[in-house]
Amino acid sequence: MASSTVSTVCTGIPFPIVRLNRAVLLIGITIAIAIQQPVITTVLFLIILGSVVFGRKGSLIFIIGSRLFAKQNKSAATEDPRLMRFNNSIAALLLGGAQIAFLLGSHLTGWILSGFVAVAAAVALGGFCFGCFLFYQFNLQRFKLLGKTAEESEA
Repeated sequence: MASSTVSTVCTGIPFPIVRLNRAVLLIGITIAIAIQQPVITTVLFLIILGSVVFGRKGSLIFIIGSRLFAKQNKSAATEDPRLMRFNNSIAALLLGGAQIAFLLGSHLTGWILSGFVAVAAAVALGGFCFGCFLFYQFNLQRFKLLGKTAEESEA
């Protein structure tokens, strides 16, 4: 499934950065759950929110990944930036919901919402991108309803 979203266009997000994004979410949330520190999920939420709102320019992970993997990124396959933003939007919604749950004292709900993000990141690192599947389904249904592709809608 993930291979259908691979692009070799230089405007895409290089896969080393995509993997870094997934790994940061997985490791950060796993640590937060293990030590029961919701503040870690708050930091992750803010990091992901920056990339959702501002794209690459607002993505701390993209900025760091661009420097860490500069040589690999030059020849790496890329992912469509719209897909990355869609996936990060889902993560931001779930982590934002977790923050609200933590503030309201419903820690179990907060950890469950955070756990969804960690599981999705782990599965994506394993080769199946659930967010990519949702993105495909979303665009398929939009095409069925409106008869337009995402590219035609942006024009």
